[in-house]
Amino acid sequence: MDRLKIGITCYPSLGGSGVVATELGKLLAEKGHEVHFITHSIPFRLGTFQKNIFYHEVEVNDYYVFRYPPYDLALATKMAQVAKMVGLDLFHVHYAVPHAVCAYLAKQMLGNDIKVVTTLHGTDITVLGQDESLKDLIRLGINESDAVTAVSQDLIKETRKVLDITRDIDLTYNFVDKRVYYPRDVTDLREDFAAPDEKILMHISNFRPVKRVSDVVDIFAKVNQELPSRLLLVGEGPELPKIQAKICEMGLEDKVRFLGKQDEIAQVISLADLLLLPSEKESFGLVALEAMACGVPTIGSEAGGIPELIQHGKTGFLAPIGDTAAMAKYAVKLLSDSRMEEQFRQACLERSCNDFSRDVITNQYEDIYYRVLGRKVRGLDTIQS
Repeated sequence: MDRLKIGITCYPSLGGSGVVATELGKLLAEKGHEVHFITHSIPFRLGTFQKNIFYHEVEVNDYYVFRYPPYDLALATKMAQVAKMVGLDLFHVHYAVPHAVCAYLAKQMLGNDIKVVTTLHGTDITVLGQDESLKDLIRLGINESDAVTAVSQDLIKETRKVLDITRDIDLTYNFVDKRVYYPRDVTDLREDFAAPDEKILMHISNFRPVKRVSDVVDIFAKVNQELPSRLLLVGEGPELPKIQAKICEMGLEDKVRFLGKQDEIAQVISLADLLLLPSEKESFGLVALEAMACGVPTIGSEAGGIPELIQHGKTGFLAPIGDTAAMAKYAVKLLSDSRMEEQFRQACLERSCNDFSRDVITNQYEDIYYRVLGRKVRGLDTIQS
């Protein structure tokens, strides 16, 4: 029984990277590993006390000599303190900056051979990696890690292109836990949002420009001309007022509902017949995987890692970025054919379970941990169903 002590650092608030990091930590703890979250606040998906999981808060001292509180230095110091206190085997950090760089600093402070595994999630490369003032720092964090993983082949290609990275990068897709994400019985709840003959289209995001939520509205408007339908918008963000205004201008107020941020995503997604994800950039598209696990197909753009997740003509449809006419056409085609809907629904459930299951991806991460530690044994207990 080879039990590891793993320190996980991530952005603990809302966001796909924080979700994946937290859920991975919980699964590793279930398998018997000791997991220590080192973050500025408790990860929102962590929940109540759980066996083998510990939380260490990063506190930043606001000394008058600092114009801005030095969070990065406080994090690196805390990581080193925790590693020394509990005897961590490795750090698994999510996002290159600042977390991989902080892990590198912590390793220097410790002066030992603690290992660092860095997972790239997207924005650290596709946005921050474009900033010339940060490129060398991001490159340092990546190159000084003992292993680097990325959530899609597209992100690996982007990392090599943007930062001229030549080292090995492991592909580790995001995953879903079938105990949480599965088709929910929402028959009674659905009646509050749509009539029996109406289809429900849904979009979930942080309403940033890159999500192209305006395209979502355009797609829905075209679909609504062909089919009785409703649009549910889940989430909040800077584009929300603009979207609200557009919906009013198009006279769609009675057809669209804003649900704000929601915690019970599986239940919310289960209301939908179709998810819309027309993003301009999307390193993976975690929400589409969550929808897939609930039996909901996705109409998405040919952006980033989405084509690696959505199988065109089987678990959803893909179209070029901004081609709202094609996306609407695909949506009408699918929602007008009950037999096709059921085929897509079953294909979604099978693909999420077989290719993006918690067991498959957790085992991949374990293999990486043992590899960097020079150990050949993997596995403790299995995850309970």
